[in-house]
Amino acid sequence: MSAGTAKSESLGAHGSGAPSTWVTRFMRGISGGGTVLDVACGNGRNLRMALAAGYSVTGVDRDLSGVADLEGGKNLRLCAADLETGAASPLRSLLNGETFDGVIVTNYLWRPILPDIVERVAPGGVLIYETFALGNERVGRGKPSNPDFLLKPGELLEAIGPHLVAIAYEHVCLATPQSVVQRVVAVGKDHRWHIMPPAA
Repeated sequence: MSAGTAKSESLGAHGSGAPSTWVTRFMRGISGGGTVLDVACGNGRNLRMALAAGYSVTGVDRDLSGVADLEGGKNLRLCAADLETGAASPLRSLLNGETFDGVIVTNYLWRPILPDIVERVAPGGVLIYETFALGNERVGRGKPSNPDFLLKPGELLEAIGPHLVAIAYEHVCLATPQSVVQRVVAVGKDHRWHIMPPAA
């Protein structure tokens, strides 16, 4: 677990560009052929990678136009939903309490549903989360800059407990593109990394 400056990394705008390098690095923690939930999937940069790796993927977003080309594809379920209005636990309601071997969230923060996101991780599952953090308003383009959409130091670590165990955590300033992000990989009590963390 670290805090500091990372040299270069693809963080792309919400849902666009190359898959998150954080997701790419830790996706191997999701059981082969398992189920993956991509929350706020945007244009599907991580969803597409998970599909290509052989996972059964559920993508949730308010606007699914960015993944319309994938509609009807094998091992894919797309759910249009506004996660910021209505139910206190919109994912639980939408997905009938289903849990997943992997839950991916990038470039998205809506604090009221953080517990709902954590609850979607199966006991043997993994949460891979990465989004902007306080300090981002002072670097690069400075967007997002609204503190409502920037994680506070250690906030993801607080959000996962006591249900999940952090395996990797960073609060870093990326050089390319210039941004401040916080990211965590956390596992359920039955996940193999709970006993033997992955090699660096």
